[in-house]
Amino acid sequence: MRVPEPVRRIRQGVRRLRLPRTRRGQRRAFQAVVALTVLALAPATWMNATTGPRVHSVADAPAAPVALVFGAGLWQGEPSPYLAHRLDAAAELYHRGTVRAVLVTGDNSRRDYDEPDAMRGYLLRHGVPARRIVSDYAGFDTWDSCSRAHRIFGVDRAVLVSQGFHIRRALALCGAAGVDSYGVAVAAKHDVTWAYGGVREIFAAGKASAEALLRPDPHFLGPHEKGVTEALR
Repeated sequence: MRVPEPVRRIRQGVRRLRLPRTRRGQRRAFQAVVALTVLALAPATWMNATTGPRVHSVADAPAAPVALVFGAGLWQGEPSPYLAHRLDAAAELYHRGTVRAVLVTGDNSRRDYDEPDAMRGYLLRHGVPARRIVSDYAGFDTWDSCSRAHRIFGVDRAVLVSQGFHIRRALALCGAAGVDSYGVAVAAKHDVTWAYGGVREIFAAGKASAEALLRPDPHFLGPHEKGVTEALR
């Protein structure tokens, strides 16, 4: 049986990848691998170290005017289980009196996908009054959500709501965007999605570090909106 050309090339490449034969060469190769690993993990380590004291549960979260809930995907137009858990926590924060308004931020880049409206509907069904819910339809990623919360909606202090694997990155980015924030780490089942989220955060940490340093404009800036101010009246 003839081996397909792409497979043959891969096999040839693997055969060429050999460890150095000398101890000196092997030591240098090992040092290079260690250096690259440390460099890759440095941003995630920095975020965990600097934001850890700001992570709380729903029960002991400090009071703030606004809860900021990040989108986490839809299933057939409804919040995914991970997003539903975030919204449950936000609703509890409101009913406890920890926050007075909820800003839901997510993706509405196309007509058939609307995270903020799905999030709003979920909160309404769980007893949060419509006048206390504000929607940001251009929260395309964590930096955009944090930056727009401050620059567009005027949020200076907030409780951020997300799963544990994401909350530290959210805290670091919102801090860089000008939002004094604490985080609520929502419990999540340790399934495939959780494992993927944890691995993804390692790679996302590098991008987040650059955003915290450079503070770019979000994908869509737009005019100032009074939704949060009106919700807090």
